[in-house]
Amino acid sequence: MSTHTPPLSAVARDPHWAAKMERLRARRLAERTASFCDEPALKAAVTEAALSLARARTEAQAASIEQGITESARSEWVAQRPEVLAAEGGLADAERQLDEATERLTFRALPRPAWEQLVSDHPPTEAQADAGMEYNVETFPAALIAACHIERDAAGVEVPSMTEADAQELLDNWSDPDAKALFTTALVVNQTIRADLGKG
Repeated sequence: MSTHTPPLSAVARDPHWAAKMERLRARRLAERTASFCDEPALKAAVTEAALSLARARTEAQAASIEQGITESARSEWVAQRPEVLAAEGGLADAERQLDEATERLTFRALPRPAWEQLVSDHPPTEAQADAGMEYNVETFPAALIAACHIERDAAGVEVPSMTEADAQELLDNWSDPDAKALFTTALVVNQTIRADLGKG
């Protein structure tokens, strides 16, 4: 009885493919974050601070030319000007205050079978199906938001997160734009293609 010996090229490919498959298995599901802040004054303060920093750098750049600072030393000279440093500090403070007043909700894409099951669990009504809807627009949004939302503590450890009842409460009580932003973030993270198609 004869035995078949695989070609050397196939043998060499095995460990290569095994390593690649291991990397593919280890890919993380996509995540996307929605930010909500009810302090427009803080947003305006960040914008103003950024403009102030831009003005300070422009003025320092002009001063460096007037004082004959060589082009190679100009960037460092500008960066060390007191007015530029003060403006950078002002922007950092404004951004910190805005960050502290901002609530962030992070959503992770579902594995394909979980996504398909969720859609199946919330079929469209007859009228919705006639309108071309893939799912029940009344029940699916809260279910998707709850299924995709992840929460991490200060150490980065995932902790219990939003329930479907929590999600429905936010959808019912928030303004229409905010509610749409909430649902859209959870939806988009499940529908964005991450592969670089066509690139070898």
